[in-house]
Amino acid sequence: MSAWLLPDHIADVLPSEARHIEELRRDLLDTARGYGYELVMPPLLEYLASLLSGTGQALNLQTFKLVDQLSGRSMGLRADTTPQVARIDAHLLNRRGVARLCYCGPVVHTRPASPHATREPLQFGAEIYGHAGPEADLEALQLALDCLKAAKLGRYTVDLADVRIVSALLDAAGADAAAQEAIQTALAAKDVPELTRLTHDMPAASRQGLLALPRLYGDIGVLAEAEKVLPALPAVREALASLRWLAGHLPDAALGFDLADLRGYAYYSGVRFAVYTEGVSDALLRGGRYDEVGAVFGRKRPAVGFSLDLKTLVGAVAARPLRAAIRAPWGEAASLRAAIARLREQGETVVCVLPGHESENDEFQCDRELIEVGGQWAVRAI
Repeated sequence: MSAWLLPDHIADVLPSEARHIEELRRDLLDTARGYGYELVMPPLLEYLASLLSGTGQALNLQTFKLVDQLSGRSMGLRADTTPQVARIDAHLLNRRGVARLCYCGPVVHTRPASPHATREPLQFGAEIYGHAGPEADLEALQLALDCLKAAKLGRYTVDLADVRIVSALLDAAGADAAAQEAIQTALAAKDVPELTRLTHDMPAASRQGLLALPRLYGDIGVLAEAEKVLPALPAVREALASLRWLAGHLPDAALGFDLADLRGYAYYSGVRFAVYTEGVSDALLRGGRYDEVGAVFGRKRPAVGFSLDLKTLVGAVAARPLRAAIRAPWGEAASLRAAIARLREQGETVVCVLPGHESENDEFQCDRELIEVGGQWAVRAI
């Protein structure tokens, strides 16, 4: 076995992909800033007591654990950044009103999310805290779609769902925690036979509602069908109204509805959305409302946001053109070095050809060159 072999689902990022990822990172952070989101940088390592508290407990199996050599306490490598940002909002910023925060950094998973996924995603996300109304849901989704637009993603579909529908049906049935988890797993897999078995002893209305969910997917007509076949519980009606309102404010988006969709992180508490595109087996982006996420830090606040993996996104969009550059000779003459410095100060990329070498790079398009004309250095097209 080679000494340089990397672990499964871990890979180096080489220049072409790294350049594209970095350009996407900058574009997405700029897009979030355009909405008024402030950048935060949580640590990659935290004590497990903080990292896996409350809603973060759902990430336990995905979290790498180690012992801190300074304190002897157990630490973890974050598997998701949202619980950390909730801690920052609740414990450090402690603002009275709305807080808009964004981030971009690596997370580490013990297992890949899908057969071809990396265990070291580069997670970008944006979250808004402090507003319980649907306006925050809409803002988060609009920002997510604008980020995909900035990335120049082609055709995609936005699937909408609401956790409150399943939660209301399970609560009305009086299902205990173990039963709820099993039913949620069956719903996520659309495993109707297993769902039928699990709901056998439930009240008829709840059972019929849960068995109807796997077939409630498609266009906006799904919402009208859901109003007919689901029990008229207040939380169900409220969730369906929220989805209809949200859809009405996204007239140009290709929308789908999947009322049984429970995939992704377990901390969602309301509206949730996922974006799918050709060539990517799972959702390219996931988001939604998670009002419980800050409770363990002593400040339960309304919260909604989304996240995506830049390494997955870069594989779903077209390659970007190379950056234009100027090829220059290497030399010690003060006039040459001053000319190169001026060009770089102006934002140009200047690649010096070292003695005995041609210009050896693959990530810059040298379409001009710096030459000496009549004792003056000038740029001309190649």
